[in-house]
Amino acid sequence: MKAVQSKAEIYLMALESLSQTEKKAVITRLLEDENLREDILDIALIQQRQGESSRPFREYHTERGKRGS
Repeated sequence: MKAVQSKAEIYLMALESLSQTEKKAVITRLLEDENLREDILDIALIQQRQGESSRPFREYHTERGKRGS
């Protein structure tokens, strides 16, 4: 296990050991930071869409151009 993964596991275990009220307070505090909130939302979106098939950027770009006209 990499050092980053080990640290993440430790922090997750610590978070899981908190009461619901404490967890909510920690998560609320994390989301108050605009940059961190954006990072969290980006990661959540990536996780949510991970199973979707990909397509070439040029194809996407062409489609976006047609919609904009």
